[in-house]
Amino acid sequence: MRRICLTLPTNRACTATIADIGEEAAYAAEHFGVEVRLLILDSSDGSTFSEHAKAVEELPAVPNVIVHHLDEARQRDFLREVIRRAGVAGPELLLDLMLPDAVSYGACTNRAFLLAAALGCESIHRRDSDSGYQRLDGEPVFPIHHELLSLGRSGADAADGVTENTLDRAHGAKPVSMVGASFVGELSVDVGEIKELDAGVYHEVVSLWAPPEWSAEEIGELVQESFVGAGTEPFGADHSVLDIPDIWRLDMCNIGFDRELYERVPLPPATATIGSDYFLLHVVRHAPLPAVVHNRHIVNYYTAERRTGPGFLAYQLRFVKFLLSMLYFHPVYFDLEAAGPELLDEQHHVRAATIAGFARRTAGADRAENVRRLDVVDRCYRRLGGKYAEFADHLAPLRERLLDEAQADIEYFALLIDAWAPLVAASRATGLAQSPVPDSARPHGAAGTPGAVAAPPADTGSAAEEV
Repeated sequence: MRRICLTLPTNRACTATIADIGEEAAYAAEHFGVEVRLLILDSSDGSTFSEHAKAVEELPAVPNVIVHHLDEARQRDFLREVIRRAGVAGPELLLDLMLPDAVSYGACTNRAFLLAAALGCESIHRRDSDSGYQRLDGEPVFPIHHELLSLGRSGADAADGVTENTLDRAHGAKPVSMVGASFVGELSVDVGEIKELDAGVYHEVVSLWAPPEWSAEEIGELVQESFVGAGTEPFGADHSVLDIPDIWRLDMCNIGFDRELYERVPLPPATATIGSDYFLLHVVRHAPLPAVVHNRHIVNYYTAERRTGPGFLAYQLRFVKFLLSMLYFHPVYFDLEAAGPELLDEQHHVRAATIAGFARRTAGADRAENVRRLDVVDRCYRRLGGKYAEFADHLAPLRERLLDEAQADIEYFALLIDAWAPLVAASRATGLAQSPVPDSARPHGAAGTPGAVAAPPADTGSAAEEV
């Protein structure tokens, strides 16, 4: 039986999301005959973890759905064993990159990748804790439907599972490595209020993530397309396209990857940086590898803490760090595009060492462009006034540190790529049940099973996603 991993990283209260994703797991098992490992990577505080554990216990029993609810201590024990087995250099640094003491969208997904390998899964399917499913005639619309129709099949074989096939026959023998859709609802990045306050400032700030060599017309198109997802149109009927993907129409809250992709290249492990988990989309597009883009869009919403007090400061800092990361990632994206088919070997596997080389080469980029980005953010946020001006005051003494961190992040990414193959192999050899702490998995809905839920964690901060 094919085994898959449906994963939910979280650091916030999301009992409703756990119930919803439990339904999606049941749908996958019932309609596709797969074994589903529902993996909840929980970085929330002790009381919230307990609420989540209760929500897991209340999930209805479904054959071939097994839940793994892991706190950070449990994840850390697993990672230590995997890193030890892998025998890679710098074990403590690698542990920090995999489980940092700050929010990291890439790192939480990388942990899911290794755990999926340990569980023997053929694909991974990621959702987020601040999103939900659309409904049609009262029934939830699950993205995993399209993901399981196509992931891992050759492009030629996947053609019968989509409504539109525009894939060039030259790519027909390659595996479908990614299936995804976007979201409806609020912007994926919390900058909508800036647009409401001053459209000119919004354009200037959002344009900072464009390559500086782009024309004004190209930058204008980027600003118009950024962070809007699929808009607001509700789901009415299925539509899916098999092709080399348009990655502007995909979001990481609504994505599935085949193991042949994520077991070869990890995500950038940058902390406090939005967008760090989107790297594999660029790899798929430029390699090029077949993908399916569908319209079972997730519903995106914001939690209140992102817009007030410390939550606002933290999120805006992540946005700024995203802008600074582009100094290093745009050259990598251009290198990926230039390499094209050379990114794949004869078996259509991604050449990870080539990508690591691209990352290392860009690490020495002149920081002048990032200094300019910080100057523009400072000027624009002070123009907005209020809490944005306060954020500019908060940002000012952090400038040198942020410039250093942006460079270090790309260097650490290259290091992690180098270590990734041994880490994946060690994960498969370790397995989850054989790691030092007893497995907290249980059959879906089997309340009272010994060892069903990991012990409530201490308040360790949050290395999980918050998007």
